[in-house]
Amino acid sequence: MSDSLIIASKAYSSRLLVGTGKYKDFAETRAAVKASGAEIVTVAIRRTNIGQDPNQPSLLDALPPAEFTYLPNTAGCYSADDAVRTLRLARELLDGHDLVKLEVLGDPQTLFPNMPETLKAAETLVKEGFKVMVYCADDPIQAKILEGMGCVAIMPLASLIGSGMGILNPWNLKLIIESAKVPVLVDAGVGTASDAAIAMELGCDGVLMNTAIAGAKNPVLMAGAMKKAVEAGREAFLAGRMPKKLYSATPSSPTTGIIGS
Repeated sequence: MSDSLIIASKAYSSRLLVGTGKYKDFAETRAAVKASGAEIVTVAIRRTNIGQDPNQPSLLDALPPAEFTYLPNTAGCYSADDAVRTLRLARELLDGHDLVKLEVLGDPQTLFPNMPETLKAAETLVKEGFKVMVYCADDPIQAKILEGMGCVAIMPLASLIGSGMGILNPWNLKLIIESAKVPVLVDAGVGTASDAAIAMELGCDGVLMNTAIAGAKNPVLMAGAMKKAVEAGREAFLAGRMPKKLYSATPSSPTTGIIGS
């Protein structure tokens, strides 16, 4: 059965998106990305060399664009103007690439999104023809506004970026998922495989992570675990879990034909 993730009219077989920062070198980056099975990789344009410095190693060599879909992001941007400028640069560096991840941060301590600036940047980028996947607060109303603007995917945080705290508010995520007509992907806060599985069991279309893999003691092994977790969580969601009960008097085995009855 085909169960592709569709973003901006393109199909992907993997529902796990991974970041490319925080690894010890590009060799480890490639090994972890390959182990994850991810087809979409995020790139912090302000922090990663993808041609800005021809004298330094380039991520393009480790993860060729012919093999992976690049998702340039605006990590480190704290204003709409800065984010828009960064993604215009990314489009030039990547030969007109228009699929981008927008994030406008509120402060350097929590990295919580600045939603007024995010909305402002999203409006500009959509008008300029970018296909915007947007990092946002887990606010169902603002998620709907972003979708209405034309964003191609909504990416609410599960908990703070890099915290590894997992999904702190599943109810808000569920409200966003039930309302959205575009893909909803958890972005930020995943710490281990069970967090990814829970996100998928809630009905998320995918999960994006970086620190949970790059910050593990064995990033490549964790990348493989995350791949399995996303797949298992998706299958569990599609299967439909049994209802929760305080107790059940119904035995799991048949009672008819019991020996001696």
